[in-house]
Amino acid sequence: MAKKKNISSSVKQVLTQLVLDVFEQNAKEALNYKQVSSKLNVREPEARETILEILKEEAKKNVLQEVSPGKFKVLELKTFVEGKVDMTNDGSAFIVTDDEFENDIYVAPRKLRNALHGDRVKVYVYAKSKGKRKEGEVVDIIQRAKMEFTGIVKLSERFAFFVPDDRKMLHDIFIPLSDLNGAKNGMKAVAAITDWPPEAKNPVGRIKTILGTQGENDTEMNAILAEYGFPLSFPAEVEQEAEAISEDITAEEIDKRRDFRDVLTFTIDPFDAKDFDDALSFKKLENGNFEIGIHIADVSHYIIPDSALDKEAYDRGTSVYLVDRVIPMLPERLSNGLCSLRPHEDKLCFAAVFEMNDEGHVLDQWFGKTIIHSDRRFTYEEVQEVIETSEGDYVEEIHQLNAIAYKLREQKFKHGAISFESTEVKFKLDEKGKPVGVYVKERKDAHKLIEDYMLLANRKVAEFVSKKGKGKKKYAFVYRAHDAPNPETLGNFAQFAARFGYRINMKSDREIAKSLNHLMHDVEGKKEQNVLTQLAIRSMAKAIYTTKSSSHYGLAFDHYTHFTSPIRRYPDVMVHRLLFHYLNGGEAVNAEHYEALSKHSSEMEKKAADAERSSVKYKQAEYLQDNIGSEYTGVISGVTEWGMYVQITENNCEGMVRLRDISDDFYTLDEKNYAIIGQRKKKVYQLGDEVRIKVKNVDLTKKQIDFSLVLD
Repeated sequence: MAKKKNISSSVKQVLTQLVLDVFEQNAKEALNYKQVSSKLNVREPEARETILEILKEEAKKNVLQEVSPGKFKVLELKTFVEGKVDMTNDGSAFIVTDDEFENDIYVAPRKLRNALHGDRVKVYVYAKSKGKRKEGEVVDIIQRAKMEFTGIVKLSERFAFFVPDDRKMLHDIFIPLSDLNGAKNGMKAVAAITDWPPEAKNPVGRIKTILGTQGENDTEMNAILAEYGFPLSFPAEVEQEAEAISEDITAEEIDKRRDFRDVLTFTIDPFDAKDFDDALSFKKLENGNFEIGIHIADVSHYIIPDSALDKEAYDRGTSVYLVDRVIPMLPERLSNGLCSLRPHEDKLCFAAVFEMNDEGHVLDQWFGKTIIHSDRRFTYEEVQEVIETSEGDYVEEIHQLNAIAYKLREQKFKHGAISFESTEVKFKLDEKGKPVGVYVKERKDAHKLIEDYMLLANRKVAEFVSKKGKGKKKYAFVYRAHDAPNPETLGNFAQFAARFGYRINMKSDREIAKSLNHLMHDVEGKKEQNVLTQLAIRSMAKAIYTTKSSSHYGLAFDHYTHFTSPIRRYPDVMVHRLLFHYLNGGEAVNAEHYEALSKHSSEMEKKAADAERSSVKYKQAEYLQDNIGSEYTGVISGVTEWGMYVQITENNCEGMVRLRDISDDFYTLDEKNYAIIGQRKKKVYQLGDEVRIKVKNVDLTKKQIDFSLVLD
């Protein structure tokens, strides 16, 4: 008698998915195992028997129903949905669906089928009685969010494990000794998952990159970059392509451009900047008006579409600004060299040039390629000194530019723009990158001057293209869009702000903006400033890149784009190419193609912002590690069921006071009122309250700071 072949668990898992697909496609039919086998073109007896096993197993799970002996039917229509895994700390997850269900779908740990945080999955949703939360199980992993993780190597004689840094990665990775790639016990490294057998608790992986010794500055910063998927170096092909670009600017190229080399031009940047991607030119006209040019590095002149340089820039999407370093989107030869608008050098630019009066009104405009020769490299501090003292280079020109910038700002706020002056934390670092001081960066007129002219150029470029074509013949373009806030979210914020005596008028978008601006002005310098500013920002929608010509709510612009930073943002490169194409009579391009590019750019922008925040959190933890036991005054910046976050007033470092550590009472969360309340004494700690705290503990690996309350 022939021995029955065993179907492996991995093959069975694939077969299960195929069987469920058949039932989803034939949702109204009852099918037996022979009919299912026929639809899958399966003829082998052992495979057909396995299909029968699968039908019975799925019936036990309530995925299928045995409607008559041997015949099965899917329980209800539209029970299979796709979504993204949002992992919780206990190993269960919620599946965030694409608006299929009003609420997220809960999946128990044993029903995740090795899905990880961020993965796109297909879920079977159980039929549940009305009013209960929807529950389901993962039936297929459509796309992994990531397969590489940073963490620590744990080594023994016969095997090794890799402990990921990512708090939402709840599984250690088994590393065969042959795949350690030279890593030693306790080293920080990057591991890639290579296999995950269905029956195995842990995935199998290999060490891809050794980052170095845990706790060293370079190791930790590189670990943050690797965690968010940003490469630590450029491929050789990309570097070679950058090095091969000629520095020479030919007479033929100059003839194609408007020549500004004899017009006063200068850059204004941070003192430690190395890439200067924008410059201002200024000339007083005979009619009393002013010609103001916003000249932007002509990156698209050097980067050819579909070249290795272009593909690498697209993949990265953006430069990443960590606490102590910049990871550029372009190789240094371009970002700090060819494209950087360094003083006293001829440079190729793409410009928006405006004739303006002293009221800040644009009377004429021109867009096109230019060549410039910057007369001066200013820092923000130097320009601020000129503004405040009327001493230094180009005093008259800077004062005039600043006066017009004030008018532009007034117009912007008059039309409903919102002024969010959020604080930026900066660190003083020693030669090893260790923080020896923390301070809050102040934004003054010099910063706002540059910002206002960049906003003008971005807005006018977007308006120019948006007016081309009508209806289906509209010219596709890459816009920077920002939706109006969700009324419910904003309503919750308005209720909270009212507790501090601030009123938000919800009658219209214009009134909301006006109220928020009053609030931002009124809270300036008060203890609740940062909390209310952060909450207001969180109540806003997130800005994205898109080809859909929607408005920018926060800036109150009907059309807006990003044109002014192509050295560090790929969407600006796309905008330059499209604008040049349309200026030269080009036809409308494929909107779907550019929408896909825009979506990727938005995703990379978010990753870069998360990496930047992560580096700040690490440095804050590192700074406070040397201050354990020190007392500070802070403001409650967040409340949860397990604790309250407190932000130290003098340096903006944020940590948590755990409820279990507050010894004078038993405290619980009052979610509606953003507060925690003592159950016996009814003492209330509310968002925005000032408290005195002591630094209790710091965990650098988790970038976590624990405080204890200093009780009266």
